[in-house]
Amino acid sequence: MMLNALQTAQALPYSALSAEISLLLQDDAVQVPQRLVQHLPGGGSLFAMPAHDARLAITKLITYTPSNAERSLPTIQGDVIVFDVASGARRMLLDGPTVTARRTAAVSLLAAQALAAVPGGPLLIIGAGVQGRSHLEALIEGLGVSEVMVYSRSADSAQLLAQHARTLLAAQGRKGQASVVTDLAQALALCPLVVTCTPAQSPVLLSPSQLHPQAFVCAVGAFTPSMTELSPSVVQHFGAAGRMVVDTAHAAHEAGDLIQAGIDVSACASLQDIVRKPQGAGGLARGPVLFKSCGWAGWDLAAARLACPAL
Repeated sequence: MMLNALQTAQALPYSALSAEISLLLQDDAVQVPQRLVQHLPGGGSLFAMPAHDARLAITKLITYTPSNAERSLPTIQGDVIVFDVASGARRMLLDGPTVTARRTAAVSLLAAQALAAVPGGPLLIIGAGVQGRSHLEALIEGLGVSEVMVYSRSADSAQLLAQHARTLLAAQGRKGQASVVTDLAQALALCPLVVTCTPAQSPVLLSPSQLHPQAFVCAVGAFTPSMTELSPSVVQHFGAAGRMVVDTAHAAHEAGDLIQAGIDVSACASLQDIVRKPQGAGGLARGPVLFKSCGWAGWDLAAARLACPAL
C-alpha cells in the first residue's frame, strides 16, 4: 500500500494515534537506535530514522531544508517505509511530512493529557506553519479546547490558522472563538496551554514573568543542539518553579533549548516515565510544566502500527 498525504492523514486520527503512542511506550519489544543526520550542501539535512517492534520495522527517510520556507516549498520531504518483521516484505509507504506533523502533535496531546494543569486552555499557538496547524487540530480534538489564540510573524498565516480553528470548532458544534494576537506577552499571561512551533532560530519566549502560573508549554520547533525557541531564563524557570519533561532520553543530545540553558537533560523525566509510572514520575505537576519534544523514530513506528494493523 502506498498512501499519499491525504490517505496518510486519514489513517492517523490524532486521538487514536496518541493512544497508540501510549501503548508503544509500554511495549518492551520496541527498539529505536539514534537517528542518523547527514548534513547536506546548502544547509539542508537528510534524516534516517529506523525503529522496530515484534511485528513491524520502519525507516523514515526525510530531508529538512530550512531555506525552502523562503521559496514557498515544504521544509520537510520524504517517506516512512514499513516492513513486516517476519518476512522482511515491504508492507506500506506513508507520506513522511504528514506522519511527522501528525505524530508530533499526537505526542504533544498525550503529554498535555498527562501533565497540563488546565488542559482545556485557552490555547496559544506560536507559529502558524505545518506544526501549528497539526497541534491546533490535535488539541481541539483531544482536549476539548474551545478558545484559541494564534501568534505568528506572518499575519496572513496567522489569519488562515485562526480561520481553520473557527471551522473546526463549528464543525464540532462547539461554541468557541479563535483570534490572531499581536501582543505575545498579554496572550501568554492568559493562556495556560502553549505550543511553540517556530523555525527556532532565536528564542520567542524571552521572560518567565510572561508565563501563566500554571502554564503547560510544549516546545517542538527546536530539534538540534543549535536550535532554540526558549530563552535560558525561561527554561531555568521551569526547573526552579515547576518541572521539565522530554519526549525521550535521546533529547539529551538534541534539545537545544535545554542544552543552551545549561540543563542536565539526562536528569529530566521522559514521556515514557510518565506513561509507565505516573506517580513514580511525579504525577501531575503543581507548577508550570515544560514539555520538550525533539522527535523520535518510535513515534513514526506508532504511526505505522496504527496505519498498518495486523493481518
